[in-house]
Amino acid sequence: MSPRRRRGRRSVAIGALGLAALAGVAVAAPALAPADPYATALEARLLPPHAGHRLGHDSLGRDVLARILYGARISLAVGAATVVLSLAIGVALGAVAGYRGGWVDVLLGRLIDVLLAFPGLLLAIALAAVLGPGLRNVVLALTLLGWTGYARLTRAEVAALRRRDFVAAAEALGAHPARIVVRHLLPLAAPVLLVQATFGMGTAIVAEAGLSFLGLGAPAPLPSWGAMIDEGRPFLLVAPYLTVFPGLALAVTVTALQLVGDGLRDLLDVRQR
Repeated sequence: MSPRRRRGRRSVAIGALGLAALAGVAVAAPALAPADPYATALEARLLPPHAGHRLGHDSLGRDVLARILYGARISLAVGAATVVLSLAIGVALGAVAGYRGGWVDVLLGRLIDVLLAFPGLLLAIALAAVLGPGLRNVVLALTLLGWTGYARLTRAEVAALRRRDFVAAAEALGAHPARIVVRHLLPLAAPVLLVQATFGMGTAIVAEAGLSFLGLGAPAPLPSWGAMIDEGRPFLLVAPYLTVFPGLALAVTVTALQLVGDGLRDLLDVRQR
């Protein structure tokens, strides 16, 4: 096995272990949380970490550890939903454009160019502001931006594979274009899309945290990591743990996804493609 593949296997193993732990924490949050993440206790306001409340209390006396555990549910759910919807839209449009070519390909390319001409986060902020705060609107806003990357990759892969001899043979045998795309072309493009989806989920999680930090994401009192960082910002000098711990949770999640993506890229030889 080549050094690159060994490095990729190790990266995937470490990242997958971290993601599995995060998913387990999110699922078991009600059992692991030491307190109700929404229960306020003003007498415990801004108390530092202590026995029974390992990560301390926030400005309303809520348990920080409980809110971080429940926040994992929000981050992973938003990231997964955004990737699934973006992948479905992008793959469908990119496959049609790559296989058909012509004006369909030109139209899709111009649409993608228009969307990519705007800074992604600023456009997401504008869309979230128009749609209003809420997790459903956050997923919708991120999906409206995220599908372009999958569409470009799918279009490029399908257009390149379209010229292969086996496609011409399938067409000569009377195979329907949809069957050729779904059964033959998309499976060959799957490694590239899988790597992109892994990186895309990390991007979606960071974007959700950013929108929640600005008050355009998860509405209060939902324990979004971005909202928790914003809530702890005024107390950064007196209670730094309010921002440090949610920030660490966000960093660990994104790092695990990056490790998986880098490892898959090496294992699947995506750079060679």
